[in-house]
Amino acid sequence: MKEKNPSYFSKLASTQAPDWLWIGCSDSRVPANELLGMGPGEVFVQRNVGNLATHKDMNCMSALEYAVTALKVKHIIVCGHYNCGAVKAALTLPCKTPGLVNLWIQDIRDVRNKHEELLLKLPDIQSRWEKLVELNVIHQVFNVCTSPIVQQAWDDGQPLAVHGLVYSLADGLLKEITPPITCLEDVDHYSDENLNRKSFEADFGEEAGNTKAEDMKRLSKSLTAHMVFEKQTV
Repeated sequence: MKEKNPSYFSKLASTQAPDWLWIGCSDSRVPANELLGMGPGEVFVQRNVGNLATHKDMNCMSALEYAVTALKVKHIIVCGHYNCGAVKAALTLPCKTPGLVNLWIQDIRDVRNKHEELLLKLPDIQSRWEKLVELNVIHQVFNVCTSPIVQQAWDDGQPLAVHGLVYSLADGLLKEITPPITCLEDVDHYSDENLNRKSFEADFGEEAGNTKAEDMKRLSKSLTAHMVFEKQTV
């Protein structure tokens, strides 16, 4: 790298000014920079088992605070992935997952319990697993949006969009789960009341994509460079 660009490391060491914060799973198959097609210094990353963003996790909230208040990122991505071991463990009844992981994934179990009726209507464990991955992303997006950090940024007029994505290990594509959320009014649209209605797809399918982010229905590495988000006017 230094042979190709002698000043590469000196420039990298001097500053960082990423526009993106990535909150993702610790899974080694889901690397943020590679999925977004970005280099070092272009995306600020926070990862944990199950891509959780709970208000009681000081590690995640500290990263969120620094990214929003100091780095002034413009986009926050909460990204889960299909075939997530943490989500699969959260489907176990009773709770047999040993050790600290069992305690950590209780937040995902809470999501499972909240949407038990929806999940039980699905035909098999694989479809329930995939749906819980998506539901978990939605709830973590809600946690990010309702954090004092993000709410204060919106109150101050700071351009900031929160995105919910799921990565498919099978085909390498990033799938949009929630359209960009750029204000508190957007959060109200994706309340628990909406999430618990009869059809999950009716809330987060074609209609939502058409009204909020037509260019983000399905993302891949090759499309990332063309994405443009603007603060919504309400």
